[in-house]
Amino acid sequence: MALIGALIGGYTNHLAIKMLFRPHEAKYIGNWKVPFTPGLIPKRRDELAKQLGRTVVEHLLTPDTFKRRFFSQEMSRKAEIWIQSQITKQVFESDVTIQQWMQKAGIEQIPNRVEAKIDDILDEQIRSMEMRFATKSIRELAPEQWMEKANQQIPEIVEYMLSKGESFFDSEEGRQTIKRLVDDFLSSKGTLGNMIQMFMGESSTIVDKVQPEIQKFLRAPGTFELIANIIRGEWEKLKDRPLQELIGGFDWQPVLSTVKTYVKQELAVEKRLDATLQSYWPDGANWTALNFTPKLTNFAFLQGEQKLEEMIHRLKLEDMVKEQVDSFPVQRLEELVLGISKKEFKMITVLGAVLGGVIGIIQGLIVYFMNMI
Repeated sequence: MALIGALIGGYTNHLAIKMLFRPHEAKYIGNWKVPFTPGLIPKRRDELAKQLGRTVVEHLLTPDTFKRRFFSQEMSRKAEIWIQSQITKQVFESDVTIQQWMQKAGIEQIPNRVEAKIDDILDEQIRSMEMRFATKSIRELAPEQWMEKANQQIPEIVEYMLSKGESFFDSEEGRQTIKRLVDDFLSSKGTLGNMIQMFMGESSTIVDKVQPEIQKFLRAPGTFELIANIIRGEWEKLKDRPLQELIGGFDWQPVLSTVKTYVKQELAVEKRLDATLQSYWPDGANWTALNFTPKLTNFAFLQGEQKLEEMIHRLKLEDMVKEQVDSFPVQRLEELVLGISKKEFKMITVLGAVLGGVIGIIQGLIVYFMNMI
């Protein structure tokens, strides 16, 4: 009985372990399905896959797990160091020019496009200027401080004019000018002019008399006020006239062409774009390490942590685990489980044999004592 009980117990446990996986598929006799086929795990494979997926999502790959693993201070520091090393190596220590960087970004023909843009801007500014000059007066166009400055300059202008006039008429050239004016005047008057010349003498004599009077007129205080008032009046009239009337017919194209050429020469776009970023920004790597990379890393980690749960949800880990378990061959799953728990399964078989043997001994003792009675 002990031997039979041990055989039954050991074989039963061994069979139970095998029935976890075997048979792999349902067996039929005709249309009748053989009981206990397929094995427990193949039969419950869909439920097992769902449960494994739920377990992974709820207990293994949870948002907290990812946060502890990937969003720690240590990981943040490592990411910052890596990002900065890539920026330094790929950007600031690179021989790639600014134009080549733009070409990588899909921006082609930069010098031509910049120069064309300069032409468009200057053309637009000239057109705008011409329209303003055609419709607006000097008073509207000139800044207030310019107008005030011009008003303050009128006395100086008058004083300068009188000073130059006095110097001119006091010179020999001025004397000759007066003589020509007197001669022209007398000749234009015919007989009356000859009579005046007879009474007053030669034209040089008349010049000697007129010249001091002109000098006296120029030095008179009233002359200064007269000319100043005339200039102020004309200046006030001039302010209200459109500027286009003063510069009408002015050809802007030569000026525009000169300005375009000057701007393009000064900008030297192609030459500037052929330099590396390092040449324009020698301290760029240090600046990014202090000001850019830490903020970028913190922003990326903050956004990643905030979006982590949504990302995990979108990944559908539960469905991924389920699909993988469903696609995993049962034979391979059996080998994996038995390979890991082979020793334990043997112990279960041995334990079944031991228990069966003990039960057989107890049964044998019971039968023995019953036969004695």
